[in-house]
Amino acid sequence: MKKIPFFLILLLALNAGAQSNSEADSLNIRKLYDVALLQGQGYAWLDHLSNKIGGRLSGSVNAQRAVDYTKAELEKLGLDRVWLQPVMVPKWTRGNPEYAYIQSPGSPSNTVNILALGGSVATPDTGLRAKVIEVQGIEDLARYGKEQIEGKIVFYNRPMRTDLIHTFEAYGGCVDQRYSGAAEAAKYGAVGVIVRSLSHKIDDYPHTGSMSYGDLPNSKRIPAAAISTKDAEYLSSMLKLNKDLDFYYKMNCRNFEDVESYNVIGEIKGSERPDEYIVVGGHLDSWDVGDGAHDDGAGVVQSMEVLRLFKEAGVRPKRTIRVVLFMNEENGLRGGNKYAEVAKQNAENHIFALESDSGGFTPRGFSFDARDSQFEKIESWKPLFEPYLIHYFARGGSGADIGPLRNESTVLAGLRPDSQRYFDHHHAATDTFESVNKRELELGAATMASLVYLVDKYGFDDIKNDPEILK
Repeated sequence: MKKIPFFLILLLALNAGAQSNSEADSLNIRKLYDVALLQGQGYAWLDHLSNKIGGRLSGSVNAQRAVDYTKAELEKLGLDRVWLQPVMVPKWTRGNPEYAYIQSPGSPSNTVNILALGGSVATPDTGLRAKVIEVQGIEDLARYGKEQIEGKIVFYNRPMRTDLIHTFEAYGGCVDQRYSGAAEAAKYGAVGVIVRSLSHKIDDYPHTGSMSYGDLPNSKRIPAAAISTKDAEYLSSMLKLNKDLDFYYKMNCRNFEDVESYNVIGEIKGSERPDEYIVVGGHLDSWDVGDGAHDDGAGVVQSMEVLRLFKEAGVRPKRTIRVVLFMNEENGLRGGNKYAEVAKQNAENHIFALESDSGGFTPRGFSFDARDSQFEKIESWKPLFEPYLIHYFARGGSGADIGPLRNESTVLAGLRPDSQRYFDHHHAATDTFESVNKRELELGAATMASLVYLVDKYGFDDIKNDPEILK
């Protein structure tokens, strides 16, 4: 009998082992999806967050109610540890509903829909009335100059591009006018700012969001509000007919001293490598309009569900898996920064962090902030996701709250659902429980759990000597 060379025997054994691993992984991932779709808990959790608590702005009573509720629900799962991590957060309140109208000389006024931007100062008690100058972005201010802007309300009317398939790219192309528009307009003597809502949809719902005055002195700060896309179109058309019209708005918003809040954290201790941490999370706070179902109630309950799925499916992780419900992503990122600060103080080795903060729509895949060798390994798992129509594995971007964990070796990732409808609801009164599909939400949770399962099982030990990391 002819002897089989040893190297061939070894190769056949390795191939058989790899095939066995692949089959086991496929079965375990199927089990995670089955539990999520047949016995899902996330939708019920979201129902409570949205309909029993509602909008959860940092520093508010509702934010604290959400902290208490999610901590209690995590404790019911029988995790190894659940705790609150204190963090100081900004407190801003909207006050009475905003009111605004447009008036042309000799014509009756027409009311329009606005929302104060988060962090804005109020208008004078009697409101603010002034002429309007329309610009297409911050860069337009220099073109008009102080002579044309001083004493007027600057109307930023740059729309989100509709020709970009990735809607977050369209959002990124004009969010600067919302965030920095007031600070920049004030430098030219503007008395107020109105910003076109960041949405592709033309409707009557304004979209709020965070803004900043930077280092502008208090005496120079001007009120800033978002106007609905439909009313932005109307205001722009009116200005084309008559540049001498007046815009009036009244806002009662107010900034207070920082208050204490909490990140909510729960963990399953690793059976073999408890000192290696995998984080999955979303942000518990939301804006005060709507009930924050997509942004980011969906991400919160999906992250909680990942740990529940592991427990229900009987998967005992080798590494410690934590769920972190971050506080204050929307107007400060204090929760994400605090978690990373404490992790660094404790010298915790985070090998992977996954965030869900793009809505509860149908999952398409993930984006990764990773080295070439790390991403190559992750891509090798892609065939395991294809039966669930998860095809998108791409480099670039992860999540705001896990961003502070970035270092030379930690892999960061973001769940990427279909985003075409996300900005219909983002930061608006339409971000409600009714806009979230139960099955889509559950598929997202199972997809996240499957990736966490693979990272936990295989880790990145075999590439720790990657020349990229050792540079």
